[in-house]
Amino acid sequence: MQTIFVTGSAGFIAWATCKLLLKRGYKVIGIDNLSDYYDPKIKHLRLENLKENKNFTFYQGDIENLPTLKAIFDNHKIDGIINLAARAGVRSSVLNPWGYLDTNVKGTINLLECVKNYGIKSFVLASTSSVYGDNEKMPFKVSDVTDRPLAPYPASKKAAELFCFSYHYLYGINTIIPRYFTVYGPFGRPDMSIFRFIKKIDSSEPITVYGDGRQKRDFTFVEDIAEATVSCLNLEGYKILNLGNDNPVELIYVINLIEELLGKKAKIEWEERHPADIYATWADITEAKEYIGWSPKVSIEEGIKKTVEWYVENRDVLKDIKL
Repeated sequence: MQTIFVTGSAGFIAWATCKLLLKRGYKVIGIDNLSDYYDPKIKHLRLENLKENKNFTFYQGDIENLPTLKAIFDNHKIDGIINLAARAGVRSSVLNPWGYLDTNVKGTINLLECVKNYGIKSFVLASTSSVYGDNEKMPFKVSDVTDRPLAPYPASKKAAELFCFSYHYLYGINTIIPRYFTVYGPFGRPDMSIFRFIKKIDSSEPITVYGDGRQKRDFTFVEDIAEATVSCLNLEGYKILNLGNDNPVELIYVINLIEELLGKKAKIEWEERHPADIYATWADITEAKEYIGWSPKVSIEEGIKKTVEWYVENRDVLKDIKL
């Protein structure tokens, strides 16, 4: 039985990835610092869910702390790492760039040092569609320019990608970098639009929309993302691939879907578009199809339905989650 080390394991995408790994018979060791960037209550709910499986072991700690990581690697024989720990959020990175440097760059280097020193077979680094900046060419291709990030968050993720290449070149580390496109689904982040919209529309509170609502996102269901991320463990060399739904939709369309499913009309407060926000995203998933035979299975309509149903079923638990 292989053991996979998953960082940020109380996070949204990491939770879904851990669930899938456990389902497929892996042992999973998770680490998370349980930061309060967004309400930690939902992180504890995810952790409770994972701890129901005896093959899941959790450490509260920070990937910025190399001695903490070394202690874990000294105690466990680890076969692969999926690095999903990150400071996320484009707008907040403008306010606190130093935190993004520490977690997303220094944390990645610490993990690469462990891969090198402990003979780990594979390293998967979660990256983001934000590295493409405001690219007017659609869809975004892996070969497109990614050296013009609009905020410190994508800048830090691009830096992490570059360090991964350096370690691959110097030490032959198998390094796979999936770039995620707007992930949503059950147990989603309360600071992201889908969770916020569902919770606020359900409770008849106004929602804030930046811009005209016509901005497009390649919304991708979390279970699809987890499946592709786990498949990345089987690859060799240095590879980058886009993980998106390959079907961008307007934000207002998603709001309309939520309204229909909840049977309530959204009260919208319109704000100017933030300069760090990309107007549209669309993933060219050629490499994902080629390398891991992956295509998304869940449409935006089905995914939003599953997410709203999850929210309604867990309304009593989720009502106290701060946005």
